[in-house]
Amino acid sequence: MMKPVTLPLIALILCCNIAHAQLEVPTIFSDHMVMQRNQNIKVWGWSKPGDEITCTLASQTSKTKASDGGTWSLQFKEFPAGGPHELKIQTSKESITINDIYMGEVWLCSGQSNMAMKVGGVLDAETEISTANQPAIRMFTESSSHATEPQDRCKGTWQVCSPETVSSFSATAYFFGRKLQQELNVHVGLINSSVGGTAIEAWTSMPAQTSSKALKPMMLDLAGQDKEFDATAAKERYQQALTRWEKAKADNAKIKEKSQRKRLPRRPSLPAKPSAGKNYPSNLFNGKIHPLIGYAIRGVIWYQGERNSNGKFSDLYDKQLETLVTDWRQRWSAPELPFAWVQLPNFRALQTEPSEPSGWVNVRAGMLRALNIPETGMAITVDVGDAKNIHPKNKQAVGARLARWALVDVYDRGNKLPGGNVAMGPLLKSSQPTGDRINLTFSQVGTGLKSSNGPLRGFAIAGEDRVFQWAEATATGDQVSVRSPRIPNPVAVRYSWAANPLGNLTNSIGLPASPFRTDHWTDSQ
Repeated sequence: MMKPVTLPLIALILCCNIAHAQLEVPTIFSDHMVMQRNQNIKVWGWSKPGDEITCTLASQTSKTKASDGGTWSLQFKEFPAGGPHELKIQTSKESITINDIYMGEVWLCSGQSNMAMKVGGVLDAETEISTANQPAIRMFTESSSHATEPQDRCKGTWQVCSPETVSSFSATAYFFGRKLQQELNVHVGLINSSVGGTAIEAWTSMPAQTSSKALKPMMLDLAGQDKEFDATAAKERYQQALTRWEKAKADNAKIKEKSQRKRLPRRPSLPAKPSAGKNYPSNLFNGKIHPLIGYAIRGVIWYQGERNSNGKFSDLYDKQLETLVTDWRQRWSAPELPFAWVQLPNFRALQTEPSEPSGWVNVRAGMLRALNIPETGMAITVDVGDAKNIHPKNKQAVGARLARWALVDVYDRGNKLPGGNVAMGPLLKSSQPTGDRINLTFSQVGTGLKSSNGPLRGFAIAGEDRVFQWAEATATGDQVSVRSPRIPNPVAVRYSWAANPLGNLTNSIGLPASPFRTDHWTDSQ
């Protein structure tokens, strides 16, 4: 027999329903926000089912009705740059007012730890912070966690750039936005959604990846790992590791001299099933990208790849990046949404052999191949990395190079920049074996190719035996001629084919050439 519902329980149910029915918008719609100029603007949120919603943004008013599920959305026609504006959202009983809104340029900035790295940790951080009185730059840092299902609500607030706030901004995003603001003279909004130590597959939706034939081996492998996860064994290993850690901590505490104490690793944590973790396919997309979909943006900058260089599928990175770009473009209903990424920098021991394949090199090469995707660009950074630090501190150069691509290819302002319409460093365009040499032709050269210092280096060639030897190289205009007396009939060239390469080829404005290969020899990858 069903028990009667008590009055306290009825009251609790009513309170929950009322709370759920309150007028609400995502936190990205908040004070100090920047909205994308010259695009239709979508505003959405939640309310009581059937509520009449009236929104006024500057001089425009738009109305709609909340659905049976309590959701609503509406649009405003495009605005020119400017502000400050006010957004007022009303029902018959509630209202929300958002102030200090500017129309300008909005970019989504995503990836792993090098995108997350803050201004407080870069070169000349003190100077950068003290001079950051930049009220026309605003940043929204998305702080939600990962999720196994797509989420609707985001977390975060908009901050106006100042010496008091900039230290916690994404450094790459800030330096990118600062250059755009200087050149375009409009407000710039930067949406930072990034998490350290994360894989690209976690940032891409599950349907996009399961429908990709190229990614099927990887997806099957990850699903297999999840199926084979043994929670009991994982807990036992965790307990053993925790016991060792606690003993080491106790031993350290007995040592009176702090300088003699050992540096302890991070406290062990209980392993979770792979499908529940942040790096499982789609989990970061679900938690940190899905809630942002629909917010009007100009484009995306992406700084990631380090984690994928350690996996057995590092040679799939171009397919993964293509899947992510296509997925996000479809989600935003913007098939030509500009998208650029940071190519992996120089890292680890300096190159000693003509060709040094690795996972790091594979991901970097995948980034180069992915430039076949229309409306994309790449900041080449093989000259501004750090051999001993996977988090290089020269984020000023990274941001500036991303901004140069955007100013040339997105905003068509190359004629106003020193060096003209050069969006990035030199890219291999074609190669032609001719007798005892191979002639290479490049794009993005400016007024001509050159060496950053001394004779050209970093080039290697091979014959049919597929054994690479160091080669001599000379540059003229947009071409480089490569030869070696040890290879009378060369068939392939590799340039800077190492994690920390020796190459010094640049264009006329000093931007470095991307590492490349002309062969497709799978046995040498």
